[in-house]
Amino acid sequence: MTKIHFSNVQANSKIIKAKEIQVGLPSTPVKYYRHGWQSWSLAAWTDVAGAFPMQKPISFHPYQTDAVYAQESVPHGSWLGAVEYEDGNILLVGALATDTHVFLLKDQLVGRSEAGEVEWFIAYGNETQVFDEYVKQIGVRFGMTAKTHVPRVWCSWYSLYMEINEGVLNQIFDLLGDLPFDVIQVDDGWQKNIGDWQANEKFPSGMASLAEKIKLTGRQAGLWLAPLLVSKSSQLFKEHSNWLLKNDGGALVSAGYNYWGNDLYALDVTHPDVIVWLTSLMKQVRAWGFDYIKLDFLYAGAMKGVRYVDIPREAAYRESLRVMREAIGTDAFLLTCGTPILPALGFSDAIRIGPDVSHEWENHLYEHLLQNFSSPGTRNAIRTVVNRLWLKPLLHIDPDVEYFVSKENTLEEEHKKQLQDLALICNFKATSDLPQWMTEGEREQLRSFLIREPDVLKISRYQYKIDGRIVDFSSSVELVKPPKGFNALLSVIMGWAGNIKLFIRITLSLDNAAKKKRASRI
Repeated sequence: MTKIHFSNVQANSKIIKAKEIQVGLPSTPVKYYRHGWQSWSLAAWTDVAGAFPMQKPISFHPYQTDAVYAQESVPHGSWLGAVEYEDGNILLVGALATDTHVFLLKDQLVGRSEAGEVEWFIAYGNETQVFDEYVKQIGVRFGMTAKTHVPRVWCSWYSLYMEINEGVLNQIFDLLGDLPFDVIQVDDGWQKNIGDWQANEKFPSGMASLAEKIKLTGRQAGLWLAPLLVSKSSQLFKEHSNWLLKNDGGALVSAGYNYWGNDLYALDVTHPDVIVWLTSLMKQVRAWGFDYIKLDFLYAGAMKGVRYVDIPREAAYRESLRVMREAIGTDAFLLTCGTPILPALGFSDAIRIGPDVSHEWENHLYEHLLQNFSSPGTRNAIRTVVNRLWLKPLLHIDPDVEYFVSKENTLEEEHKKQLQDLALICNFKATSDLPQWMTEGEREQLRSFLIREPDVLKISRYQYKIDGRIVDFSSSVELVKPPKGFNALLSVIMGWAGNIKLFIRITLSLDNAAKKKRASRI
């Protein structure tokens, strides 16, 4: 264990090699910077005083946060942690390697590695300068994207969800007309199963034909898939269960239970047959004609378990991403989502840096009762994205889609505007709005947004200037206070119920029915 006194970093940043590092704090800080593990995991500056909320239900931990640390009661975060003092200066401890975690333990910032000795970056001072130096050090070790152009994307998910088919998409391709999108991305709903990545019965002409139809509109073809997940009902599960990640007792490691209505498991990405299969799958996607690839639910590759090759879990995932990147080719655009952040750097052209947005501002059950800030919702998305903007020098950062239509959308205009402003700051523009739902005014608003190239200037942590206009996200980033009284009791009950599979199935079934009804209104 290496102990560092604050006076040794007060004037200069330091890089120390150690398995565990302890940095003494000069005084009690006012805030802690919590950095979530993967795309959807909460990132936020949180109050040091008071309880550190554990999001519920526990059954959601595998696909919303790092389950290894999800029940820690002290402030903590993946790879880095920082404290803020009353004068605005911060002290940051950040790993320059994967498989690391940082805790705030009383009067110390403690960094711990799951993978032996690693390099730790320690710095004190102005927040922007400290994070800029940390980013520089990360870039040296992990790499940075070489692509300068960020495509403007239309994707199918947030309007149609899984209710896509060949006929509906072809209609949309035509109705998008001359809107200045660079990519049309086909999202979830085209595949036979999670693990069986072939066109299902809704796409009788096949995926190569679909890609060709997209290209005839003058745009690149994009495709979504989740290659590291396997559904229990899939053919892959039945034929190759030996490819799946197991725990110390030999049981399969659960990767969660999602809207597909089936138990999910994770591929052991170190298994040689899995590596061959992933390589073949990525080459197949490119052969179909897709040049924009969105790989989702990638956390599965870094879950805790016993692997064919005994290497640290995040290092194993990073190697699998390198394999897939090589198979895809550097000429394609690769967006990673649901990914542990640090291990994806250097192999991703872009990373989703927040949870899914939604056509509603917040969900009372998840956010207010269950303290779940990783669940889909526009406020949740804005909060985490704003607190991860420091990643922008390393690669393109995806804040998720923006909304322009009023049909089938409950967001206030100010909330739509916040999403749009955040996209301008990130310089990543995408929407799922259906052309059938757009008024003429909304269509022209979207067109203007897509071609806009504003001047963006950061003023403070949550304030920016966009073409001289002040944009302030302060009201959106605060965490909802823990429930009290009857709501606290209700929180316990709902958190307990959320761990019962039957309850989850009913809840997901109702949610899927609502999405299907919404999509049917085109």
